[in-house]
Amino acid sequence: MNAINEHARSVDSAATWHSVMRFLGREAKHLDDKDWDAWLALYSPDATYWIPSWDSDGTLVTDPTRHVSLIYYKNRGGLEDRVFRIRTGKSAASIPLARTCHQHQLIDVSESGGIVKVQTNWRVDSDTDHEVRSYFGTAYYDLLAQGDSWLIQSKKTIVLNDRIDQLLDVYLV
Repeated sequence: MNAINEHARSVDSAATWHSVMRFLGREAKHLDDKDWDAWLALYSPDATYWIPSWDSDGTLVTDPTRHVSLIYYKNRGGLEDRVFRIRTGKSAASIPLARTCHQHQLIDVSESGGIVKVQTNWRVDSDTDHEVRSYFGTAYYDLLAQGDSWLIQSKKTIVLNDRIDQLLDVYLV
């Protein structure tokens, strides 16, 4: 077995590819519908959620515990707190709450040690106060099989926009 195959092997199964696509579509739908409970249910209790910042042009920070991140939660509890603030109006980033349209393109699915690793390209268009904004980038997921679906173990989202001219929140990426 060569070095590439030891770390991750490509998942060629059309059924797995389709299942992952449907799962990611559900995540996008839950965010667009503001169905916070259904969105949170997609994450395992110990799931990490990270949106690293750019250290310099073309270089991302590498450690969310040592560098400033756009968003970092070390478990689902951080996401639950974020949703609580959105729901109660205690989130400055969410007043008023934007209308969003999430789109994603599945780029790669591989398996390593029982974890399905997924890469997507994504774009989110949002409208707040009659102003349309678009964010785009790449996201990396580690998924665990759960019944006939998946559970997010970790999500790392890279925002490729040069400018972010508003407070960023989980539903904008």
